[in-house]
Amino acid sequence: MQRIANLLAVQDGKVLLLQKPRRGWYVAPGGKMESGESIIEAAIREFTEETGATPKDVHLKGVFTIIIKENGTVVDEWMLFTFVAKGITGTPVEENREGKLSWHPIESLHHLPMAEGDRQFLLFACTNDGVQYGTFEYTKDFELLNATLQSSREQQ
Repeated sequence: MQRIANLLAVQDGKVLLLQKPRRGWYVAPGGKMESGESIIEAAIREFTEETGATPKDVHLKGVFTIIIKENGTVVDEWMLFTFVAKGITGTPVEENREGKLSWHPIESLHHLPMAEGDRQFLLFACTNDGVQYGTFEYTKDFELLNATLQSSREQQ
């Protein structure tokens, strides 16, 4: 099972997003964890590699299972660990091999093109207290089939 860590920087009411060239969808910078790496180390490393900036005050906001199904059968599955940073130091690059980086108002997460599960957990990450947990089931074309979510606030 693949392990992915991503990191959403929030600063001055805006979020730093990466627009991927394949679909034009927006994502939080991130990528695959390396062997022996902790989830926070992976999130910070991937963010720094993709943005050229350093995240500040990083904390875990989500742990998710992502399942891809074809004709009702699971064809891929991975774990996603989502972190948030309260600001960055440095100036992010405008473009890298992964896509184009830009700042967007938090409210734009409601309408920017992205996977629907990403929209849900990124909105939670920058507007709610606690940590969110869940499972997202998608088709191979990333049409959301089902989402099961809960947050640490519900556990108290």
